[in-house]
Amino acid sequence: MLSIQHISKHFETVKALNDVSFDVPNGQILGLIGQNGAGKSTTFHSILNFIQYEGQIQWQGHSLSADDFNQIGYLPEERSLMTKLTIEQQIIYLARLKGRSAKEIRPQIDDWLTRFAVKGTRKSKIKDLSKGNQQKVQLICTLIHEPSLLILDEPFSGLDPVNADLLKQAILAAKDRGAAIIFSSHDMENVSALCDQLVMLRKGDVVLHGTLDEVRNQFGKSELYVTTDWSQSQLADLPHVQTVESRHGRHYLLHLDDPAAGPAIFDALTQGHYIEEFSQQPPSLDAIFRMKVGETNV
Repeated sequence: MLSIQHISKHFETVKALNDVSFDVPNGQILGLIGQNGAGKSTTFHSILNFIQYEGQIQWQGHSLSADDFNQIGYLPEERSLMTKLTIEQQIIYLARLKGRSAKEIRPQIDDWLTRFAVKGTRKSKIKDLSKGNQQKVQLICTLIHEPSLLILDEPFSGLDPVNADLLKQAILAAKDRGAAIIFSSHDMENVSALCDQLVMLRKGDVVLHGTLDEVRNQFGKSELYVTTDWSQSQLADLPHVQTVESRHGRHYLLHLDDPAAGPAIFDALTQGHYIEEFSQQPPSLDAIFRMKVGETNV
């Protein structure tokens, strides 16, 4: 388990992290979210001992040692590969830095290239690959030594849906073999799909922490999805309906100022008859993100 306890970091007058605490158990995925400058990369750099910080970070109950760092897979937000090397040379070079031998890694390379659908062979030069294929090679470099702790800074950035799904499957495979995984993303759909828990940072402070359901339920069931023949203006006139979004066709999303209004709205819409859709839910993670980030502009 990765344990972050009361870490703080200041850069001169800038508060990057302020008393941040959370745990990432083995075999679980934590999503670290927040707007740019919230402290996500600073958190990663603290774990990796790239910077000095106040507080305590432990792995499996002890401070991280040199051997422990060999068990970490880290994908930085800024991608960097040695473009004059071949794919094979690049992968083996970085794996050896993690204590793995070329003899151990070389037989795995073709399988990984196939798994990530890399358009190139092990003998292809990095410089001859597209940007997307270079990114996939760097992901392979991060994963091929089977790290026990996986730290991914915006791993989905620049990936199309097909390649993003390949990465999701690789992340879930690492989870299944017991790795503790922490990643940052601005795509709340990926966070919702993958994470056992999430932490939201805002200007260095933890403002939300828990499972997706725990976080969403803090905000009440204020979103109502309906499919109806009522018009958008008719729906907007219902009591406690703040706004109405037309999604497509007869599908609408109603934002309520009081979740308790749901049953009365149900009665008004159905009048004792069948209705195709009526689903009252907490706000989506994307909506929560916008709400919490918006508070910084008040």
